[in-house]
Amino acid sequence: MAERTNQQVYPLAPSNGNPRSDEESNTLQSKELKRKKRVKLAIYIAAFAVFQTIVILVFALTVMRVRTPKVRLGTDVTFSKLNTGNETSPSFDITFIAQVRVKNTNFGPYKYDSTTAFFKYQDEQVGQVTIPKGKAGLRSTKKVSVTVGVNLNALQTTSSNLGNDLKKEVLTLNGQAKFTGKVELMFVMKKKKATEMNCTMIIYLPSKTLKDLICK
Repeated sequence: MAERTNQQVYPLAPSNGNPRSDEESNTLQSKELKRKKRVKLAIYIAAFAVFQTIVILVFALTVMRVRTPKVRLGTDVTFSKLNTGNETSPSFDITFIAQVRVKNTNFGPYKYDSTTAFFKYQDEQVGQVTIPKGKAGLRSTKKVSVTVGVNLNALQTTSSNLGNDLKKEVLTLNGQAKFTGKVELMFVMKKKKATEMNCTMIIYLPSKTLKDLICK
């Protein structure tokens, strides 16, 4: 019993035969932490690159995309003069005030040149008006008021429908114009854009009002 009590106990050595110090353990832990930080940094950089690519694509497809402006007549037409003949002696002499609306959906202004709008009864030109040059701001609508005079009588027209239209108390006029100009983006990019106005007005003669307006 005395011999077993006096035996000395020694600590077990590592499996590789070399004891690992606290300094080596700290070094390994430090290297592992640095590796994890590098992995996280690489993930953040990759995510930022993907996000930046998406932003650039969205910017190119929306902001930098040049769309064709639209030109229409407004529905708020005021007739200052409306004289008509009858079925046997058909004619009309009309003056009205209308709004030409230039709608620009681009992220930059649309500057257009002066142009002329022509008004027709069927295929015959009955009036015209000059639309001065102007600018429709970014994502806005430019409204231009114009005074238009149109007239026609039986001696001027080759159409036999004017008398019938006056009998029905409706008159159909068509307004057309072509606009040319440039869209400016970011103050450096300019792109030429042409657009057309093509609107049909249906006038109800007894009340001197616009019954319908159809624009293509």
